[in-house]
Amino acid sequence: MSNRWHMPLMGAAILALTFSVGAAGFLGDSQPVVAQQARSTFPDVPPDYWARPFIQSLAEKGIISGYPDGTFRPTQAVDRDEFSAMIRQAFDRSSIRNIPSGSYFKDVPQNYWAETPIQEAYEMGFMNNFPGNEFRPKQPLTKVQALVVLMRGLDKDYDRPVATTDRAAATPASPTPANQNPGNQRRTIARNRLAFPLAGTVLMQPLLPAIAQQKPATAPAPAPAKTVPQTTTETAKEPAKISALEFLKTYYKDADRIPKDAVNPVAAATQANIAVNYPDPRVLNPNELLSRGSATALIHQALVDRGQIEPLQNPEAVKYIPNN
Repeated sequence: MSNRWHMPLMGAAILALTFSVGAAGFLGDSQPVVAQQARSTFPDVPPDYWARPFIQSLAEKGIISGYPDGTFRPTQAVDRDEFSAMIRQAFDRSSIRNIPSGSYFKDVPQNYWAETPIQEAYEMGFMNNFPGNEFRPKQPLTKVQALVVLMRGLDKDYDRPVATTDRAAATPASPTPANQNPGNQRRTIARNRLAFPLAGTVLMQPLLPAIAQQKPATAPAPAPAKTVPQTTTETAKEPAKISALEFLKTYYKDADRIPKDAVNPVAAATQANIAVNYPDPRVLNPNELLSRGSATALIHQALVDRGQIEPLQNPEAVKYIPNN
């Protein structure tokens, strides 16, 4: 009796194992490997590919990885789940919010391959959710959306520069030393202003009676000096600062195509040398779908800005960074 049931059960177990391995292989071939041994080259990233230096740099450090078949697929569009995995692998930041698990989102099932990366990228403040408690893991990202995600997670804002046509005029003649704050500088100036009048008064006291005798008794009082309105002085001391859109127009030919809610983050990314634009550094292409090659370049530059890795020295790569 036991022998009669033993063989069917064993056959069922073997069949289930075969299906499980087959399914895992299918999913593994279609999804990127979250963690694998670092490799410096991929067969589908040719030596003259524009983003190869960025890809090679992060692959050598184990920050990005390819697919089980050994490819990287640099031109493939990046979905929100994959970008979450890349962020989780690249950045180590404290959580600013907590959720029970990635399945907190109703469209991220339990045991989904990117469940943990989605959870951690969300908790670190990079990724946001959508109305109805959706994450939309398979939604492709545009380039400008990726820049907004990075600036949000890194808490970087646009620092409005002074509007001036004279670079030398915008540079202080005698910069404040790093160890001297503006408050100390103001107090030092105040002391210096008082030093000469007090010393001059003491030295001149023996001469005051003689000067008084020579003065006519009915000498007219000097006319009061005209005072300049304070608003005029303040206006001269505080030059106008340019807006984020005006700033971006000095860098990009297509700045007007940037969505309004992304103007400030893109300006911040440009100031921080995080934006990378191929083939023309002056064309952002904000609404193009983000490729894996472009995503790697943006993440690489964000890590450079944080001081986690050294900047690239390859002129063929850095020429696509607008500030260079």
